[in-house]
Amino acid sequence: MLAFLVQRISQALLVMFVISVIAFAIQDGLGDPLQEMVGMSVSDEEREAIREELGLNDPFLVQYFRFAGNALQGDLGSSYFYGEPTLDVILEHLPATLELVIGASLIIVVFSVPIGVYAAIRPQAWLSKFFMGVSTVGISIPVFLTAIVLIQLFSIGVVVDWFPSDTGWGRWLNDLLTTEGGLPSYGRGDELTPLFGTWETGFLSSDGLAHLILPSVSLASIMLPLFIRLIRAEMMEVLQSDYIRYARAKGLSAGRINFLHALKNTMLPVITVGGVQIGIMVAYTILTETVFQWPGVGLMFLEAITRSDIPLIVAYLMVVGLIFVITNTVVDLVYGLVNPTVKLTGKKA
Repeated sequence: MLAFLVQRISQALLVMFVISVIAFAIQDGLGDPLQEMVGMSVSDEEREAIREELGLNDPFLVQYFRFAGNALQGDLGSSYFYGEPTLDVILEHLPATLELVIGASLIIVVFSVPIGVYAAIRPQAWLSKFFMGVSTVGISIPVFLTAIVLIQLFSIGVVVDWFPSDTGWGRWLNDLLTTEGGLPSYGRGDELTPLFGTWETGFLSSDGLAHLILPSVSLASIMLPLFIRLIRAEMMEVLQSDYIRYARAKGLSAGRINFLHALKNTMLPVITVGGVQIGIMVAYTILTETVFQWPGVGLMFLEAITRSDIPLIVAYLMVVGLIFVITNTVVDLVYGLVNPTVKLTGKKA
């Protein structure tokens, strides 16, 4: 365990070093920081003096090592727009994004496991074929389009007319099949519960949960079909294994074989892929948060690009990279706990 942790920490430091170099290097192509700080009314002489004062004329390596030294102390610079340390701005928006990712992850787990297992056990059933067909369509639909459709169907104050409303039969069918929903589709709601000091959550109030439903379903829609198909494929492969045939020959019940022996080995690759996908979902929240105006780090990042808030953009890339590194390390630890025959060093026991 200790050797594994040392190895993973070394790899994490190397990855974070590469991410920091890339994030710091691209800032020159994001615009002139002085334009956001002082505007257009400042003379060229004053601009040059400010650039010298801020060290913007220093060589790249000098600027990078100054940035890296401050980053090691938790200082990733100050936001031009908010006028606050970028890390404080990100931590202020991070709970909303984590709340959205947790909600989407719960939906994925609750639906993908039973559907994937059923489709593997009964691959020829009409319901299995239906699930596989829907999952194929689901993978093809972009998340922002799913979000827009959900808003049209289920949000408050939106009524969809499926048939021409200028005819009697059309009005009758529209009244019969009305899809006016009652779910909010904007923001996190007003009833947020304080959690861990300044962090707030909507999980502990009905209003917060109502605001969370549509964004969570939208974010989960891009990953749910993937996990259904992954679990089905892995489960079908495991069910063809020799030890499963031996278990059937011994007379073990189908439930014990499927859910105790087969499902456990099915979940090993799913855990690995799932850990990576959780990190990817943090990036996918940009589109979901934009459509639903969800005040998380994804919407914050998009607004920072619009405002050329370079320090906030660089800090976001650093924090998201750190989330990926931590997630992958935790996944490796969980993988070793779920399958004791695999040592954390990567060799079979």
